[in-house]
Amino acid sequence: MAKNSRAISINRKAYHDYSIQETLEAGLVLKGSEIKSIRQGKVSLSDAYARPQGGEMWLFNSHISSYDAASYNTHEARRPRKLLLHDREIAHLAAEVSERRLTVVPLRLYIKHGIAKVELGVARGKKMYDKREVIARRAADREIDRALKRGR
Repeated sequence: MAKNSRAISINRKAYHDYSIQETLEAGLVLKGSEIKSIRQGKVSLSDAYARPQGGEMWLFNSHISSYDAASYNTHEARRPRKLLLHDREIAHLAAEVSERRLTVVPLRLYIKHGIAKVELGVARGKKMYDKREVIARRAADREIDRALKRGR
């Protein structure tokens, strides 16, 4: 993430449920009230995913709450949002999804130079035993750190 960008929402569930293969940055097509809600931090990416459709990349199931001060014609909270990517990036992601059976999940939503961006991760789903292994490794590392601090 760039030096002059500000993280709005981080998808911690994606890091737990998936092993991330690669990441890339995409822009979002938003309505006026959506960017105001994003700046207030009223965003959830926990169940969101991206999928190619009709030669474009779309972000599904992301939740951007409605802006309180908006007029009567505000945005829908869970509407599909178009992602702004180059054609070759869309083709690459579509191939990863269809051929290698991977999924594209949003990892982080942030504002960079005043523009909302989303960091996408090409990911493979973890099995339950993989998750347990990561938790056990983290606990063992914590124990080692404690033992080293006590030994000083």
